[in-house]
Amino acid sequence: MGATLAKTVGHFFPQLRSWLTDLTETRFEPLIVYHRRFMVWVGLAVFLLKLGARRKIGFELASPMSLANLNHLSGCRQQSIPHPDTLDHFVGHAILGEVAAIRRKMIHRLIRMKALDDARLRGHLIVVLDGTGQLVYHERHCEHCLEQTVHGKTIYSHPVLEAKLVTPSGLAISVGTEFIENVNPKASKQDCELAAFGRLARRLKKDFPQLQLCLCLDALYACGQVLEVCRENHWKYFIVFKEGSLPAVWQEFQMLLKLCPHNRKVHRPARGCRQTFAWAEDLQYVDDRGRPQQFNAFQCHEVRPGKKQFFAWMTNFRLGAENVIASANRGARCRWKIENQGFNIQKNGGFNLEHAYSNTIEKAKVYYLLMQIAHLMLQLIEKGSLLPEDCITLFGGLGTMARRLSESLRHYLIDPQTLAATAAGIRIRLDTS
Repeated sequence: MGATLAKTVGHFFPQLRSWLTDLTETRFEPLIVYHRRFMVWVGLAVFLLKLGARRKIGFELASPMSLANLNHLSGCRQQSIPHPDTLDHFVGHAILGEVAAIRRKMIHRLIRMKALDDARLRGHLIVVLDGTGQLVYHERHCEHCLEQTVHGKTIYSHPVLEAKLVTPSGLAISVGTEFIENVNPKASKQDCELAAFGRLARRLKKDFPQLQLCLCLDALYACGQVLEVCRENHWKYFIVFKEGSLPAVWQEFQMLLKLCPHNRKVHRPARGCRQTFAWAEDLQYVDDRGRPQQFNAFQCHEVRPGKKQFFAWMTNFRLGAENVIASANRGARCRWKIENQGFNIQKNGGFNLEHAYSNTIEKAKVYYLLMQIAHLMLQLIEKGSLLPEDCITLFGGLGTMARRLSESLRHYLIDPQTLAATAAGIRIRLDTS
């Protein structure tokens, strides 16, 4: 497994070492023992091996072979594994924007090598935006905490708004992060998900100015602010459409469906499953700032043995019998992948997303980005063609894969030439099924 990691990184990100070398060094130079490339790889190892806590570095990586393998991966010649507190000190000196830039360069590389092209819907890559809780405290942690009182109990939290590029095969790759926090503790309003959306949208446009994106969003985003941002940036969107979001427009949608009985499509994706689609175009409304908005809408009634489901979405894609099925199944319904393959895996699959890896929020942000990069690497291993079978069949679960990777790094030496040779020497295909 160690060799598989090295080959995957070498193939998809042959410039990773130089990217890490370019990180700004802000530590006191005369006292530096560990190179920044090595320290980043130690930080990634916390999440690649799903250690769950920083203190486990000394237990899981305490072997000469682990040291040699981390040296091979980072291109260093360190003499020992750093103490967990040394890693925390390094993270405290890391520049958050530069760590985010490493992730951005990795995504750019995947896009340029067309590794994600099979996931495009009408030429657009699907990006899901959603918020999740990262850190929750029962006492105020810092002046930037969000405060919420539920049933008489006050909790303090640091949520995050995440943008993940998702694919029908199950990839959920972090492409953007906006931390939701009270930057000005004296402000009259707390920060919120919609405010964070505006900031994250600007960053996505800056990071991927020419990329054709389609945003998948929940019903919270069914508002003029979001539709205007998508229009200005020339982005497509699928937004969950509910009666409570835009009541008048919802009633108009249901009336138009009755007047357009020909806008129907029945699809049977599997035995015993029946999907009935209906759609209407050119719905209009004036938002709270007086701006006219126009979009299309479609819905799906799905019947499976013992189960019925109903879905509805707003979109600025043109709809028709030839594309409504793909719009739903390869586009709008991919929104759930940020919960299943994204947040759920990172919370309950060994990454320990809700664990405070450090006692300061600025360090916690860096650990969060390192987690996203490590998760990306593991997903490329999981979906890559280097493994003879899929991970569930081969290992029995993704947690077992992390344990195998940990054992491999501790006991088996990675060929020092593996990283350099794999960039052009092998071909890795991603599972698109």
